Amino acid sequence: MARATATALDQQQVPGKPLAPVKRLPPSTPRSTPRVVVRVAQGSAWQSRALNRLLPWLLPTALLGLWYLGSERGWLSDQVLPPPAFVYQTLVDLASTGDLWLNASASMQRVLVGFLIGSGLGVTLGLVMGLSKTVEDYLLPSFNALVQIPVLGWMPFALLLFGIGEPLKYVLIAHAALVPVTLCTLQAFHQVPKRLLEVGQAYGFSRRQIVTDIVLPSAVAPIFTGLRLGFTKAWLSLVVVELLASSEGLGYLIAYGRQLFQLDLVMAAVVVVGAVGLLIDRSFEYVERRLNKGRAVIPGRLA
Repeated sequence: MARATATALDQQQVPGKPLAPVKRLPPSTPRSTPRVVVRVAQGSAWQSRALNRLLPWLLPTALLGLWYLGSERGWLSDQVLPPPAFVYQTLVDLASTGDLWLNASASMQRVLVGFLIGSGLGVTLGLVMGLSKTVEDYLLPSFNALVQIPVLGWMPFALLLFGIGEPLKYVLIAHAALVPVTLCTLQAFHQVPKRLLEVGQAYGFSRRQIVTDIVLPSAVAPIFTGLRLGFTKAWLSLVVVELLASSEGLGYLIAYGRQLFQLDLVMAAVVVVGAVGLLIDRSFEYVERRLNKGRAVIPGRLA
């Protein structure tokens, strides 16, 4: 409509004046979109990785520095916290005499036996509840009620049944590992990818084939997460049990140093407990990260 109006106006002639030629504008050339080039410094990638690795060590380094300054300048009394040099010397003495290895090996034996018992029972119980909705409805409420009782709450009852020997420690450590392993195994069955179940049903898989070929491979990574949490709980309960009833172990070293007011021995044992626990947890984390690599979870339900 606008073009027709313009043409009509062009054809009209003003009386007494010749028609002036219409000037046409040259066609506009399309403008190319400017390219934005972002230049990244070559060293930024490795600098960011190095910074990410150093960040977790800032707080421990600052606390160690405050500990050293407090002991050197007299802010902290030796009866409150011994200097880091005393703790290091105590660690060297324990390692040279063999007491460190003796107590650490006793603790590792207890935690491994208790963890194997608790994780085996936990995986079995989680599998049974995950495969049968009826069993889950019967057992899960009672299980959730019993797991609210801490390890120390079971100590008097366990003392009456097992005495103060090694079976007491194995049972309490197994109880600590049982809870997270069972719950994570059950949760693994609830989080089976729904699309995989639909594909198995479309191909006519039997229930046994769905469990062995679809459910169990998909549940490996969540079950391993439960094993990692179970070992952490078992390691923590080990120290508690050895503090109360033991004649050897890392927890026993802590209790022995407290009774003799040797705080350097207490701190040395605490450092060893933390270092061993951190090393084992990082090993579990590495394996767990490898298992979860490229794994996408779509929540489903095993009917």
